[in-house]
Amino acid sequence: MRPIRMFWTLAVAGLFACGTEPTSSDSPPLTSVGQLSAANYTRIDLGTLGGNVSEAEAINNAGQVVGGSFTLGNQAEHAFLWYRGVMRDLGTLGGPSSFASDINATGQVVGESQTASGELHAFLWENGVMRDLGTLGGSLSRARGINNEGQVVGFGTTAGGATRAFLWENGVMKRLDITPYARAFAINAGLIVGDHRNQDHPPQAFVLKNGAVTGLGTFGGARSLAVDVNLEGKVVGWANTASGAERAFLWQNGVMKDLGTLGGKRSIATGISPLGHVVGFSNTSSGASHGFVWQNDVISDLGPGAPSDINRAGWIVGILQKNGSNRATLWKPISE
Repeated sequence: MRPIRMFWTLAVAGLFACGTEPTSSDSPPLTSVGQLSAANYTRIDLGTLGGNVSEAEAINNAGQVVGGSFTLGNQAEHAFLWYRGVMRDLGTLGGPSSFASDINATGQVVGESQTASGELHAFLWENGVMRDLGTLGGSLSRARGINNEGQVVGFGTTAGGATRAFLWENGVMKRLDITPYARAFAINAGLIVGDHRNQDHPPQAFVLKNGAVTGLGTFGGARSLAVDVNLEGKVVGWANTASGAERAFLWQNGVMKDLGTLGGKRSIATGISPLGHVVGFSNTSSGASHGFVWQNDVISDLGPGAPSDINRAGWIVGILQKNGSNRATLWKPISE
């Protein structure tokens, strides 16, 4: 459950890759650039549901991939499940569009869909059926993550219009009373991660465990966001430096580590594998936006694209542009 579309839109628009460079007060990248590269992977276009655009968001250890694709005519986007070369349309909750954000080990899929009335609701899909998870009283809810026990997290609006995080389990959507504004993006190892804010302060990353909230802070800047957590309780996301640049981080046991960049000043982590390997994207010294994989304190350049998730086998999914359009892509290690 990685918000890859928002970040990739910024990168393509030049707001991330080509924005004003931070000042020299920023610390240099903390990790070395490795020898692993795009040449170590076969890039597989996962296709579409008939349209020109598709985006892969998450992958489980079985190699099942979920995301969204435009259908024939490019008028609507539908959630999909891709497995062994076949992309399946998961349908909608009665409206024209849907998007899948995460999948667990048993093949349960979560995301968001428009309803027949035009509202946007969180859904859980399993065994061919898409279930409306409801809202927190408002007209919007988004499911972002699901663990192997079937617990779902996300965020939605209340009747008063506030954005609040939720946990859905056993048929009930429960509001997480973190702060008046909170969003949850992932759940694993008893941890829920996302961002929250108090009063007029910018949102910052948090970890929720057993009802206690821990703020993860930043690298000296205003904002941070936690987007994924693995079974070891390792959390990834991004945090601002003092100059406002985004930097990918890995957080564990109270320590936030800067994962460095591919030569530029900015990087964003979007997913972490069960083995602790991290994917995301970064700008290079030339200002281009490239995907990366980080492991054992080494960050490696995957070339153009925006990875969003990685599984135990090292299969990476995300977005790669083809003929000017985003396409759901699988980076598969050549050794396989």
